[in-house]
Amino acid sequence: MKRFVIERQIPGAGQLTRAQLMEISKTSNAAVASLGVPYRWVTSYVTEDKIFCVHEADDEETILEHARRGGFPANSVMLVENEFGPRTAKVMTD
Repeated sequence: MKRFVIERQIPGAGQLTRAQLMEISKTSNAAVASLGVPYRWVTSYVTEDKIFCVHEADDEETILEHARRGGFPANSVMLVENEFGPRTAKVMTD
């Protein structure tokens, strides 16, 4: 599967309560289950007016179908070309 970052513009997202986030999670999980294809929601990050989600699927169309079934905006869907982090700088030795 490929990894995607999805930008969802949701005014006031940063003010969503824990209970509201739980309901959104349930809706997303149900949408994933209904797809019938390999799909994985990795995590989401909430900012003031946006939610950035990391999902894995075979293609962008499946990402958009998940958003449609869940009733979520998908203002931008970006394929992750590569990943790196702090450990990338370390030289691996055997």
